[in-house]
Amino acid sequence: MTVTPASYEEAAEALRAAAADGRRARVRGSGTRLHWGAPVEPPDVELSTDRLDAIVEHNAGDLTAVVQAGVPLARLRDELAAAGQMLALDPPGGGTVGGLFATADSGPLRHRHGAPRDLVLGMTVALSDGTLARSGGKVIKNVAGYDLAKLLTGSYGTLGAILEVAVRLHPVPRTTATAVGASEDPEAVARGAAELTHARIEAQCLDMAWAGGTGRVLARFAGAEAASPAADAARILEAAGLEAAIEDDDSALWDRQRAGQRSSDGIVLRASGVQTQLPDQMRAARDAGGSLVGRAALGLSWIALPGTAGAAVVDIRRALAPAPCVMLDAPDEVRRQADVWGVGDSPAIDLMRRVKRRFDPAGACSPGVLVGGI
Repeated sequence: MTVTPASYEEAAEALRAAAADGRRARVRGSGTRLHWGAPVEPPDVELSTDRLDAIVEHNAGDLTAVVQAGVPLARLRDELAAAGQMLALDPPGGGTVGGLFATADSGPLRHRHGAPRDLVLGMTVALSDGTLARSGGKVIKNVAGYDLAKLLTGSYGTLGAILEVAVRLHPVPRTTATAVGASEDPEAVARGAAELTHARIEAQCLDMAWAGGTGRVLARFAGAEAASPAADAARILEAAGLEAAIEDDDSALWDRQRAGQRSSDGIVLRASGVQTQLPDQMRAARDAGGSLVGRAALGLSWIALPGTAGAAVVDIRRALAPAPCVMLDAPDEVRRQADVWGVGDSPAIDLMRRVKRRFDPAGACSPGVLVGGI
């Protein structure tokens, strides 16, 4: 059964009715990240956000916007760009605003502008008891009350349905340039990334990549004078032992970085660590016959493997422990056999269960998508 509400009240009532009847409900946008999380049975009710697709407000002077969950990211990007602004979140794969914040997905712009929870100002959500809850506001300095918006960001729809998001915006840079350093030595790549992280030049994006036995550091600079800091970055990379160059026409470089975070028929693991673990992450990808892209200053990387390399997931997690290593994309047979989240029965799971009981006591919202029946 699919429900397509045209108002927030209709969405809240659909969740309330499902919970009252003991049915399981799942919120759906465009479905681009619908397979993330632990495998679950098909829901009894699918709540589609297709009709909640309005850009409610765009306050260009304040660099803020209020957007409904069903708005496609591509359309939002085009409309904001007409005013020279952007939502500084650039994950691969498109999707909707609701899906983006529900999964807390991100791309290379995370280095400068942060993750989705750093850009959300307020949120309207429907809970399974029929409540419409609002948190935050639409101004950047609003910090009053419990930060429900940050809690719901990354909750995978397990606590309620995200219906509307207020976000902060940033200007679109007119000019960019990227310094690229390459080496076959993971230690040298990590050293170059560390040097740029602590250098007195501010990059818009600072990424790394590993594929085919070669690693790269990519530092993108934005603004009218982008070429100057890019040249400084290239010199730093050369001093760290990498072969360096500057790319002025750099869009394709960053398209490849984003594409490396997803796979249509393979396995993608997201490893969260610290910068000193970058060599370990690159070696783990190399030893498993995979590739890697990541945020060099944040210790966050995506390791892509062939779809037949399910057994390598255990080895990679062992090599990177205790850093979390989450499975995102994977063939169905691999997903059914694997621990998608890789956390076992840790103390964090008990906290998640308690939060789940507080916001969704009926267990109607996407049950099981996290761990152990959350």
